[in-house]
Amino acid sequence: MFLLFALTLISGIGWVWANYLEKTNLIPDYGGEYSEALVGAPQFINPILTSVNDVDRDIAALVYSGLTKYDKDGNIAPDLAEDYQVSQDGRIYTFKLRQNIKWHDGKPFTADDVVFTISAITDPEYDSPLRFSWQGVIAEKQDDFTVRLKLANPYAQFLEKTTLGIIPKHIWSETPPRNIILAEANLKPVGTGPYGFIKLNKDKSGKILSMLFAANKEYYGGVPYIGSISLNFFASEKEAINAYKSGDTMGVAKIPSKERKSAEGYGLTIHNLKIPKYFAVFLNPSQSKLLADKDVRQSLSLATNKAEIIEKVFSGNALPADSPIAPWSFAYNQEAKKYEFDLEKAKEVLEKAGWQDKNGDGMREKILSGDKEPTNLEILLATSNEDLPDLMQMGELIKEQWEKIGVKTTLQQYEVEELKQKVIKSRKYDALIFGEVLSQSPDPYVFWHSSQKKDPGLNLAAYENKEVDKTLEDIRTTSDLEKQKQYLYKFQELISEDAPAVFVSFPYYLYGTSKKVRNIETSIISMPAKRFAGIEKWYIESKRVEKINQ
Repeated sequence: MFLLFALTLISGIGWVWANYLEKTNLIPDYGGEYSEALVGAPQFINPILTSVNDVDRDIAALVYSGLTKYDKDGNIAPDLAEDYQVSQDGRIYTFKLRQNIKWHDGKPFTADDVVFTISAITDPEYDSPLRFSWQGVIAEKQDDFTVRLKLANPYAQFLEKTTLGIIPKHIWSETPPRNIILAEANLKPVGTGPYGFIKLNKDKSGKILSMLFAANKEYYGGVPYIGSISLNFFASEKEAINAYKSGDTMGVAKIPSKERKSAEGYGLTIHNLKIPKYFAVFLNPSQSKLLADKDVRQSLSLATNKAEIIEKVFSGNALPADSPIAPWSFAYNQEAKKYEFDLEKAKEVLEKAGWQDKNGDGMREKILSGDKEPTNLEILLATSNEDLPDLMQMGELIKEQWEKIGVKTTLQQYEVEELKQKVIKSRKYDALIFGEVLSQSPDPYVFWHSSQKKDPGLNLAAYENKEVDKTLEDIRTTSDLEKQKQYLYKFQELISEDAPAVFVSFPYYLYGTSKKVRNIETSIISMPAKRFAGIEKWYIESKRVEKINQ
C-alpha cells in the first residue's frame, strides 16, 4: 500500500509538472553575473585610442556605442543614429540621432559628442592611431540630433568606420589633447553602451586584475538581462582557461584551436565565430626573381595541401582560403580560379616551364635568361617562431610540401617584433607567412594596390597589376552594392590568375562560454570585440510565464 501510494503521488506530481510545462513558456529574466577570462590588460578604454589593444577594444564594446553597429550576422545596422542618408556622390553622410539617450553619468547625448569624437581623431594634437584612416573627414552639427560627415573623396566602405564608439565631450574636452593618455577616464570609462563601469581591482603592484560593469538600466536598446559583467585579466591563454576550470569565470575570450576538445570536455560551449582574417604565403618577386615567374607561383599554390594544414595547425577549426575574400562574404566569387592540391600537376607546371632536376639531387634548377649556369629553385620562407606557434608549424608543413615538388625551401624564423620591424617593413623576404584582416565590407586596397608595396603599405606580395589597381579603386568609389560586388568578383579573378600569394585558411575565432549563458546568436564578427554584439539579449536567469491563447 505504501509503494502504491508513493507511485500515485509521484505520477500525480509528474502530471501537474507536465501540465505546467505545457501551459507555460520559458523566457529570459533579469539578473545574474557573467564573468570572463581575457589575456592581456586594459590600458586606454577609449575608442579613439584602442586600435592596438584587444582588451581595450573588448571593454569599449561593452561601454561605448557607435553611430552604427554590427548585428549578429555581421551586417551594419543603426545604433546611436536611428537613420542615415548618403548623398548621390557618396561624399556626405547625414545621421539622424536618437533622442533622450543618456551617458552613464546621466548627462544627455547630443550631436556635440559625435562632432567632438571625430574632430579629436583627426586632430594631430590627440595623436590618435585612427587619424590616418579618418583623414579628410569633417564632422558638422546640423542641430542637436543631426550630424553630417563630409568626405574628401567617395569611399564606399566608409559606413563601417561609423561603428566607432563615441566619447562624451563633457568629460574629454576638459583634458588637454597631449595629456589624453594620462587621463583617469581611460580606465574609468563613461559611455552610452549596454554596460557601465563600476570598479576595477588591482594588486599591490598596481596591476589591474579585474573590472566590473553593471547593466545600463537606461540603455536605449533595452535593459540588458545579465545584471553585471566581470572581466578578469590573465597573462596567458593557459591561465585564462584554468580560471574557468577552477570555477572563477563563466567564459574564456579565446580558445586556442588545439584546446577546443579539452575545453568542451570541461563544460565550455564553443562558438565558431567567422572573422575575415586569413593566413597566406605572400610571394615577393622584388626580392626573388624566381617568384617573378607565374608558373613557379602557380605550382606553389598547387603543391600546398591546405587540408593538411587546417587539420594539423588549426585542428580542423578553419575554412580553406582561395582569395582574400572570405567564403561567407556576399562578394565571394565561387567561379574564380582555384588551386586544388595536386602534386603531379604542380610538378608538370614546373617541368613545362623548364624547371627540372637533371642532377638527381631532388631539387629543380634552370638556366635563366642571360645566365650560363643553372639556378636552383630555392625559396627562403620567413615566419615567426615560438611567439606564434601556429605560423611556425604552418611553415614547417609548407616546407615539407614544397620540397616534394623539388623546391628547396629554407625556413627563416624570427621573433614577432623582429619580423615586423626588420623583415616586413623593408620587404626583405622571398616568401612570408602572415595573416591579414579585411573589413566586413571588403576593401582589399591597402593589401593589394601597387601604391601600397612599400611600408607603411600592406601589400606584402609587392604585387603590381594595373588592371587590379583600377578595379580596387572602383571598389572604393562605387556606392552601388551590386557594382561593388562585380568589381570584387573581377578582383578575385585577376588575383587568382596571377597567384601573388598562396592563400591558406580562414581560422574560426573560438569563443567559450558556460552553458548557463544563453541566447548568444552572433555568428560573424569583424574583430574579437564584436563577440559582444547583442550582449544585452544574453541571459543567465529565466522564468516561466503562462502561454497566451491565440
